[in-house]
Amino acid sequence: MASRAAGAGTSQKSSKAGTVLLTLAAGQFLMALDSSVMNVSIATVAEDVGTTVSGIQGAITAYTLVMAMFMIPGGKVGALIGRKRAFLIGSVIYGCGSLTTAVAPNLPVLLLGWSFLEGVGAALILPAIVALVAGNFGVERRPAAYGLVAAAGAAAIAVGPLIGGLATTYFSWRWVFAGEVVIVVGILVLARRIADAPTAGRERIDLVGAALSALGLGVFVYGVLRSSTWGWFLPKPDAPAWLGISLVVWLMLAGLLLIRLFLSWEARLVERGAEPLVDPALLRNRQLTGGLTMFFFQYLVQMGVFFVVPLYLSVALGLSALKTGARILPLSLTLLAAAILIPRLLPDVSPRRVVRLGVLALFAGAVALLAALDADAGAEIVTVPLLLIGLGMGALASQLGSVTVSAVPDEQSAEVGGVQNAVTNLGASIGTALAGSILIGALTSSFLAHIEQNPAFPADVRSQAVVNLESGVPFLSDAQLTTVLADTGATSEATQAALDANEAARLDGLRAALAVLAFAALLALYFTRRIPVTQPGAPKASHGAA
Repeated sequence: MASRAAGAGTSQKSSKAGTVLLTLAAGQFLMALDSSVMNVSIATVAEDVGTTVSGIQGAITAYTLVMAMFMIPGGKVGALIGRKRAFLIGSVIYGCGSLTTAVAPNLPVLLLGWSFLEGVGAALILPAIVALVAGNFGVERRPAAYGLVAAAGAAAIAVGPLIGGLATTYFSWRWVFAGEVVIVVGILVLARRIADAPTAGRERIDLVGAALSALGLGVFVYGVLRSSTWGWFLPKPDAPAWLGISLVVWLMLAGLLLIRLFLSWEARLVERGAEPLVDPALLRNRQLTGGLTMFFFQYLVQMGVFFVVPLYLSVALGLSALKTGARILPLSLTLLAAAILIPRLLPDVSPRRVVRLGVLALFAGAVALLAALDADAGAEIVTVPLLLIGLGMGALASQLGSVTVSAVPDEQSAEVGGVQNAVTNLGASIGTALAGSILIGALTSSFLAHIEQNPAFPADVRSQAVVNLESGVPFLSDAQLTTVLADTGATSEATQAALDANEAARLDGLRAALAVLAFAALLALYFTRRIPVTQPGAPKASHGAA
């Protein structure tokens, strides 16, 4: 009888843990879903709310900015009012934002619902998830829990284009946001089983530090996001500049200066015995900074790949949003498998070894895709590279969350969550912007080189093209370019020459972007030395471990 009762208790405990994990993973899934869904529906959404594609891209930028600005203060709010309460309040705010977006009649309402309310909700939810995993799972179970939660977010990015394509093709993009409201309600119902992580009961928040961190991160990320339009260093034609240098450089420098002022202010508060927003001592923690650095590189490469691959499939090959999403699905399979199975089958494996192998898988996937790109290649060439990249992302997801949180006491997990998500936001922004600007830069130089060398174009047309396109050649499909050329009255010979130049230039641009992402993955290997060689709670290994 006693053994039966014990078995029932274990089963009930396991069921509760599964529910908690499902709830937190669902929250992470929602946070990552929006941008990937919206990216394949931009034109439709723009038409529906009576704005331009640039207007919707501005909304995407604003959503990223709001999250970046409030992520660190959001982590501190969780430490003050309770992580579970912050998670619930954030979910309610996020749900209100999703509902507002679903019924938005125009761009201002869309900006309020999606960019602001959802951004603020995410800034409360994401740091709370990090702390709640630490509070609800023992040290030995955290790698698996963090792996599954991180995998849920990455899977949302992978399946988002498929969901967006289905909704846009057969229903409406608004149904995606309406569905998010339903998921939020489900999260609120299930969240009662989550145990709150203890707080220190502090009564105030560092408002000066919150303002400095928000401004610093916001200004830096905004500069990065404008790089493709204004130029990284040399300003593009008609782009704002100061002293002959693109405003992007000055914004990034201003952001770094504000972040430095923020850290100095926090150090002064610690000296006075006051409560800082983030303890600067955290950034002297070798294990924590190692984990944060790897998070940065993971999201840089990850979001760069999610920018480049859909462009190749949807524009270069002309696949629909639905087919593009289906081609990206293999990545989700190996990602989930690695994130779930590595902690389960290899609970005592060296985190450093797993992270290094994960980074190598990211590198191998980028190189494989780079090598496979060819004018005659089809959609099938992305399958094996995406399987490798998914494997690498899953391997990193299975270790990094546990590495960062185990580096500090549990009561600081919310602060770590805020910093961790700010770092991933930076990595994602820089990865997307870097891949985009490198792609457009290589595309432009390659296209203009082909035009200038081709006698099918008259001299006056070549010189005019150089002037008109020096700020950047758009990434166009052959069908789009044919339509543009038809409106200009180009001859059939010139049209074919332009199509050939566009095909070659597209591949050059894609290869250049993938080469930069592969280099970033290779560079990340250098920083894996700060990842510990033993799992949290395990006996320390000898220094000779890999």
